[in-house]
Amino acid sequence: MAAPRNIDFKELLTSVTVDVTAHPRDLSKVYQDRFKISRVTAARYIQRLEREGWISRSGPSTHPVYAPGYMRRVQAIFALAGLEEETPWQKQFAPYVFAPPNVKNIVHHGFTEMLNNAIDHSEGTRAFVYLEQNQESVHLMIDDDGIGIFAKIAAALGLSDIRQAILELSKGKLTTDPSKHSGEGVFFTSRMFDRFAIHANGLAFSHDDDLSNDWLLEGKPEAGTAVFMTIALNSTRTTSAVFEQFMDAPEDVGFSKTVIPMRLAVYGDEQLVSRSQAKRLISRLDRFKRVMLDFDGVAEIGQAFADELFRIYANEHPDVELIPINVSEQVERMYLRAMQNRGPV
Repeated sequence: MAAPRNIDFKELLTSVTVDVTAHPRDLSKVYQDRFKISRVTAARYIQRLEREGWISRSGPSTHPVYAPGYMRRVQAIFALAGLEEETPWQKQFAPYVFAPPNVKNIVHHGFTEMLNNAIDHSEGTRAFVYLEQNQESVHLMIDDDGIGIFAKIAAALGLSDIRQAILELSKGKLTTDPSKHSGEGVFFTSRMFDRFAIHANGLAFSHDDDLSNDWLLEGKPEAGTAVFMTIALNSTRTTSAVFEQFMDAPEDVGFSKTVIPMRLAVYGDEQLVSRSQAKRLISRLDRFKRVMLDFDGVAEIGQAFADELFRIYANEHPDVELIPINVSEQVERMYLRAMQNRGPV
């Protein structure tokens, strides 16, 4: 008999969901052989796994049958060269996600879209994928070792400030490889999940469904790109409803509307006052028919900024409807003043 010894419980959690699925009747024996532990020690760990919700037990006490519990965890590292994102989802992750169909469809969408981005754009060699489910939600992370999404966008668009890459990403219809992508992946995925965040190049882009806006955060430099996604198991959101939210159906079935969090145009302690800031904002807006400019968190704007955006750009692009929302009294005054000076269209 193997000598009793302790093992790191966290090590069990890295594969418990897969282990119990593959070995519902001999889980104890598997752990005895893998970790060189005694039957009594293996039983103690299995009891803890059951107590904490990682496995469930059925059948007689003498011959128990185990299955995944409400707590689930699956993780894997993939070489990106030649990888097809649908294969790891179908074979290594989908079988272990226990969620309503609409939620599982969203997790499927986020998994394949973000892993595909790593494959096609990251210039990395590997990606670590981690999925965990608890009683309330599903958490998904995809972390590659590439150059970082914000640096990639900044280089592709010739941006002088890497922080502007987050603003461009938030608009949608942005891709560094039009031959392979429409540029809609991050935009729609971020709105399907309750919480969505991208960390790369010392910056973080975050979209939280409980908040009315997106966020730009600055932190320590990081290698590669890490995408974090969370959705509640009781979510009623569907992939189709999210797509339809940004389409002017039935007249237009394309991605014709977008929402731009104006706070992403604010860097540090600066205010939105200049024409150059407005020009930075309006890049690529002509790809949309309706643009919602969300001023939540922006208390004031300058006259030159408002004039460049709401008069000059609006006159030059009459087919693009600019709609300010969540405006303060000062922002509304600047908007109305610019519209008054706009003249006939």
